[in-house]
Amino acid sequence: MIKKLLFASICACLGIISSSFAQQTLKLDSLPKIRNNIFINTDTVAVPAVSENPLTMGQNFIYKLRLDSIAKTVPLPYNEYVQQYIDIYAKRKDMFGKMMGLSSYYFPIFDKALKDYNIPQEIKYLTIVESQMNPHAISRVGATGIWQFMFGTGKAYGLKMDNFVDERKDPIQASYAAAAYFRDAFEELGDWLLAIAAYNCGKGNVNRAIDKAGSRDFWVIRQFLPKETRNYVPAFIAAVYVMNYSHKHQITAQASNMFLKTDTVQTTRFVSLATLARVLNIEESAMMALNPSYKKKIVNGTDDEPKRIVMPKLRDIDYAGIYDVLNNQEVEVDMKVVAAGTDDVRDLRKQKNKSVTASAVVFHKVTSGQSLNTIADKFGVEVQDLRVWNGLKSKTLVPGQRLKIYAKNHKPLKAPSSFFSYKVKMGDTLSEIAERFDGATVQSIRRDNNLSKAGLQAGMILKISKG
Repeated sequence: MIKKLLFASICACLGIISSSFAQQTLKLDSLPKIRNNIFINTDTVAVPAVSENPLTMGQNFIYKLRLDSIAKTVPLPYNEYVQQYIDIYAKRKDMFGKMMGLSSYYFPIFDKALKDYNIPQEIKYLTIVESQMNPHAISRVGATGIWQFMFGTGKAYGLKMDNFVDERKDPIQASYAAAAYFRDAFEELGDWLLAIAAYNCGKGNVNRAIDKAGSRDFWVIRQFLPKETRNYVPAFIAAVYVMNYSHKHQITAQASNMFLKTDTVQTTRFVSLATLARVLNIEESAMMALNPSYKKKIVNGTDDEPKRIVMPKLRDIDYAGIYDVLNNQEVEVDMKVVAAGTDDVRDLRKQKNKSVTASAVVFHKVTSGQSLNTIADKFGVEVQDLRVWNGLKSKTLVPGQRLKIYAKNHKPLKAPSSFFSYKVKMGDTLSEIAERFDGATVQSIRRDNNLSKAGLQAGMILKISKG
């Protein structure tokens, strides 16, 4: 009888505690609905700091329920690592208020690219972790744009970088490149959290961590990943949570200065964005915000490569002025397009630290039928280098013309084939291989080798087009 009374008493106490949880949780969740709540529009802690007690456990359970309720294709597990980033992000009310405002413009762009590649829509929240949706963001190692592409990876996925444009800063082009990367990463790794980790540190690092851990579970291999990547996935999950439950943390959307309604035109001419802004009677900065990839504020369209211009939704009175700018006005600028060199700080550091040996200067007399390509192949140099060394404005050569060539090894090379051969090594990925060969892209390697999937086997021989 005494045992039954004790058991009943314990159950009653637990019931009171559970009721206390529910009441306190209800009060916390209802804070945003109170008009003069002290947490609204302030930068204080969203969840009041409490000592070690059951209330903390109750709140953790609520976060798990919330994450479970918004999880779709990408798993959104809850643990202490995710909680740390929820705590950090929930305090950054101003930052996430801006993210919510910018999402009205950028998220439809991301959604379309991800949908076209059949990639989960949740991946778009990575842009908050990567760049806070800033197309001009540049990391300490040179990753650039909203999706933070490194130079080599951007080239491997078809992004163009030259003296006029850096497509890593183009929200549309970069989104399609990111979607293609995630397609390949998921095909190879078979798990979305691993694919997200690979976006941060590369598929090779993730595969090595898998081999060391003997598991394909992100939380198991986490300890074998680079330090930054260990927290990258928890930060992503926390960003998804805060963007979907901002109202529970007194975060309100801030209006962005982006034009939400736009029109897009393609041009085959060089067009000044500043002139377009004047015709449309908008700030030049607003025009550049819609077209952030153009370095010189000039759109360098050609017949071979038309370029996109994004403008605010046009009114009837705008058409005459826009037509004149697009078709009649000339832009005074050197139209020569020069491919950009790497801005990867790690690559530049390697180049700087290499021991420099004196290059032999060779003078070559052009013979009939020779072109820059054949001469470059003969001496093992690049066509662009020949043009720079000799101040050539075109590829046209005249028999008898004398060319200066800097070459460490100027022995004639064997007649070139149209493909390089590359033997796949353990841990290689298509994107890493594409970065090693000028002109190669992930798509071209897949096409030339009839690869239906991104997975590679060590020892496989790949054909790499010379372009």
